[in-house]
Amino acid sequence: MKAASPHALIRAQFLRFAMVGTAGFLVDESVLAIMHRLIGLDPIWARVVSILCAMTFTWWGNRTLTFHHAAARGSARLVALEWLRFIAANSLGAVVNFTTYATLLHVAPAPFNNPYLATVCGVGIGMLFNFVTSRTIVFSSGRLNSPS
Repeated sequence: MKAASPHALIRAQFLRFAMVGTAGFLVDESVLAIMHRLIGLDPIWARVVSILCAMTFTWWGNRTLTFHHAAARGSARLVALEWLRFIAANSLGAVVNFTTYATLLHVAPAPFNNPYLATVCGVGIGMLFNFVTSRTIVFSSGRLNSPS
């Protein structure tokens, strides 16, 4: 049986990462609607809750599906540290996403200054950034695990 090339493995990981991210988006929007529309929470606080829920969901999905081979194992402390690293890395990705969006709106020529196209570009750049940081920082081969 022929071993998969490193590029094929990265493509497969990226595809799983994108699928988890898509599901995370649905979690984000659903929690936002529940918190704001059903519970009546202020839209800003509802968004804070929805983002934390979505980030936690995508951390779990990526540690389970995308980077299962490198997920932290052992103590709850190591798993919590992995979650914190994921939150930090994805928060940076959100800044990259928003910065790309805002930059395109303010300095790019048409059609790239269109808010909807700028959103797509921002999400795409943010997703690439988050994939790289998740792969190299959060779920790196030097992962955190308790000794067996």
